[in-house]
Amino acid sequence: MARHKVEISGVNTANIKVLTNNEMTDLFKKIKEGDLDARDELVNGNLKLVLSIIKRFSSRCDNMDDLFQVGCIGLLKAIDNFDLSHEVRFSTYAVPMILGEVRRYLRDNNSIRVSRSLKDIAYKTLKYKEDYVSKHGVEPAVEDIAKELEVTVFDIVHALDSLKEPVSMFEAIYNDGGDTIYLCDQIEDKKSNSKELEIKLALNEAINNLSEREQFILDERFVVGKTQMEIAEELAISQAQVSRLEKGAINSLKKVLG
Repeated sequence: MARHKVEISGVNTANIKVLTNNEMTDLFKKIKEGDLDARDELVNGNLKLVLSIIKRFSSRCDNMDDLFQVGCIGLLKAIDNFDLSHEVRFSTYAVPMILGEVRRYLRDNNSIRVSRSLKDIAYKTLKYKEDYVSKHGVEPAVEDIAKELEVTVFDIVHALDSLKEPVSMFEAIYNDGGDTIYLCDQIEDKKSNSKELEIKLALNEAINNLSEREQFILDERFVVGKTQMEIAEELAISQAQVSRLEKGAINSLKKVLG
């Protein structure tokens, strides 16, 4: 079966090897023994993880090659700081490290870069709203704009948000000669919302109630970014079985979320 090929930073994603957890454990042990080749093999075996993460930021960066290189720096830091004794999956540890490196890069490189396609949607939206208000005297619903432009509601909201100038969390908004009040001091902590907390607790419980195999499949599919076929090969079962287990696990979580 042919794999979809993507070229980024000279890497053909169709040829990327995905390591099993056992293979990664063996390589980390070799690194402790001073094997430098093992470190390189770990990097190459986790490039797919980097790619799956930077896809989330495709609308915020014009040069995905640069973002890929930044993600690889995060991967290297994760490899160099990972401790096998904690019995945590490497992907669980590496994802926030890579995300942090990517977000730091986007933050430090001036304002957020907005893709041309997103800008086009934003300006088409503004033009449509202007014409609609002029004709009807009221603003159109977001759903109507999305239908007219043949995009999703999320695309419309995201496009309009992209026109706003980013503001630093540490921007001073008040100073009477005493203590300075910063923007971050005035932002509501939505994490304290009891309803949201209840949902998170229920979701965590639902995930814990899944079988170990179901948890493994969800982790490998949606965190690491492996295909069902790759997971099937690792678990020595059929792709159809992986698909059935994945679907069952997702349906179990959907019941919790209503």
